[in-house]
Amino acid sequence: MKFDYANPYTSVRIPVFARNVVSTSHPLAAQAGLRILQQGGNAVDAAIATAAVMTLVEPVSNGLGSDAFCILWDGEQLHGLNASGHAPAAWSPEYFQRKYGKDARTPPQRGIDSVTVPGAVRAWVELSEHFGKLGFEDLMAPAVEIAERGYIVPPVVQQKWAAATPLLQNQPGFKEAFLPSGRAPEVGELFRFPAAARALKAIGATKGDAFYSGEIAEAMEKFSAAHGGALKVRDLSTWRPEWVAPIAQDYRGYTLHEMPPNGQGIAALIALGILKNFDLGSMPVDSVASQHLQIEAMKLAFADTYRFVSDPTTMEVSAEEMLDAAYLASRARLIDPSKAQDFKAGNPVKGGTIYLTAADENGMMVSFIQSNFMGFGSGCVEPTFGISLQNRGHGFSLDPKSPNAVEPRKRPFHTIIPAFLTQDGQPVMSFGVMGGNMQPQGHMQTLVRMLDHGQAPQTACDAPRWRFNHGLEINAEATMKPEVVQGLQALGHKVEVINDSYQDFGAGQFIWRAGDPSVEGYVAASDARRDGLAAGY
Repeated sequence: MKFDYANPYTSVRIPVFARNVVSTSHPLAAQAGLRILQQGGNAVDAAIATAAVMTLVEPVSNGLGSDAFCILWDGEQLHGLNASGHAPAAWSPEYFQRKYGKDARTPPQRGIDSVTVPGAVRAWVELSEHFGKLGFEDLMAPAVEIAERGYIVPPVVQQKWAAATPLLQNQPGFKEAFLPSGRAPEVGELFRFPAAARALKAIGATKGDAFYSGEIAEAMEKFSAAHGGALKVRDLSTWRPEWVAPIAQDYRGYTLHEMPPNGQGIAALIALGILKNFDLGSMPVDSVASQHLQIEAMKLAFADTYRFVSDPTTMEVSAEEMLDAAYLASRARLIDPSKAQDFKAGNPVKGGTIYLTAADENGMMVSFIQSNFMGFGSGCVEPTFGISLQNRGHGFSLDPKSPNAVEPRKRPFHTIIPAFLTQDGQPVMSFGVMGGNMQPQGHMQTLVRMLDHGQAPQTACDAPRWRFNHGLEINAEATMKPEVVQGLQALGHKVEVINDSYQDFGAGQFIWRAGDPSVEGYVAASDARRDGLAAGY
């Protein structure tokens, strides 16, 4: 691919060209990964160190109690790691209805009864044992140092920290961990997290065993019980991540790879499979016609994703059926170029997240994502070790007929999705666009810009985005041209223009392989919608 590096959009970032690269949404984390590469580590080592630092410097999005997913190219083939935790053994629809009433439809959005087993720490260990070069304890060292010495809070993280405080300040452990002066830290203020430093040291010394069966696990069970929760050491110790084969969709001579269900990555594949039936390349890149087709394709994708995706053991249809080319062509025929529609699910049966990516000069490329789900997640923070717990349990349904019905030790529907692009079986790009249901929408929008229109990764990253919500309602970024907004409204889209640099339109990190990694290296991009950095040498 020969990119056009001219950038018509307002940007505060420039592409980074290097043979070893780390890109994520906080500079200290990217620099930690780079430090590991310079110490002789590979891209996996760098990704683990970066992820550990991210739990500290962007606590509004992730923590030691996060889940994680990874797609990586080891130099010869792709691997997928699903590190989403399962429900506690005590959970069932009856468990929640006894506590929250028979009218409850989902587990609570916040609090201890929204917490499933955290998977991120064991993801780090699994990746290190299979593909890493350096000792695991060495990979925790940059994070331990930052937790102990502290760091200066940057602008975008601070905005979300302050916004979350009124919602979560009464959750157990939140004030003690994240409001050290009785309020959210200010921009430029020092924040230390000594409890997390204790956890990171124990995690490093035991290769994660302290977290899942040792002193940290025992502290989490005690904390959960004290606040009426069900999480126990046995729930933690019996859970393991799962190595899986990524699912894929061909598009314009390339292949997009996503994690299979229980995640929403399939939505991006469905949308691209629908868009294959249209000639987007013949339309101007920011035209109303192109944006309309993409929005409608995304609506169709979400209609099926929300209806059918769950833990694969309980899905009514397979991913292969949902991605069948003939089925997606039939869905494409439902799109009317002249008006917006509210689509329902079809019948495919025949008969607050952080993202990081790292690549090294030997060709290893890592696409990694970890998340506490909604901002600070459950809002619950175990105080001894600073474990900020996710709220993925809210993704379950209490309807026993739903494929996503809560069950003991079942995984919930997940939103976090790393992505990877190949061509003719060879690696091209590790990338992701974090931010709730914006993630598959961001994957699709940026890929269309790169593959249909030849925009460079940083340009595609800087371009204005839209976000589908539900029905006919979409949000448009404030940088979108007024005539495009008006054109979409004329087609029946209910467009609200908003200005939120953090969550509503996602934040991407991209590493594109420019050629032989030891010679040409990579070109990397980092989204200016967060405090991030692409760094390399």
